[in-house]
Amino acid sequence: MTDSVLASIAALATLPMPALKERWRELFESDPPPFNRAYLVSRLTFRIQELAYGGINLATTARLDAIGTDDKYVDREAARKRLPERPVPGTRLVREWQGTEHAVTVLDNGFEYCGRPFKSLSAVARAITGTRWSGPAFFGLKAQREAS
Repeated sequence: MTDSVLASIAALATLPMPALKERWRELFESDPPPFNRAYLVSRLTFRIQELAYGGINLATTARLDAIGTDDKYVDREAARKRLPERPVPGTRLVREWQGTEHAVTVLDNGFEYCGRPFKSLSAVARAITGTRWSGPAFFGLKAQREAS
C-alpha cells in the first residue's frame, strides 16, 4: 500500500463521528447509514482501498453471486427448518410493559402483534418499547432456555 492510502486509513481512527460521516459523503456521494463507528470505519477503509487499487472485478462478483444461489453451497432444507428455541406456532407470548399487557401470537412464518405481522420477536419488542431489544429476552424465552 502506498503511504497516502495508509495515512488515510490510519486517520479514520482519530476522526470524530461528524467527520467520519462527512468523509462518507465524500467517498460514497450519499448520506451515511445510521450505523456505529466500527461499521463506518470498516466500510470507509474498504472504499479508500477500492478507489486507490480498484474494486472487485466483474468475474469475481459473478462467481460470488453463483455461489450464493448454488444448492451445492446453500443448505436450503436447513434454512427452512424451525429453530428449536422458537415457540410452536399458535403459542401466545404475553408481556407486561409499562403497565400495559402485550400479547404476541407465534405464526408458522413469523409473529403477529396487534393484527400486524412481524418477522421476528425483536421487531415486536422494538414496536412495543421503541428501542432495540432481544425479542427472546424481552418475552422471557432466553431465561427459560438457559435454565433448562
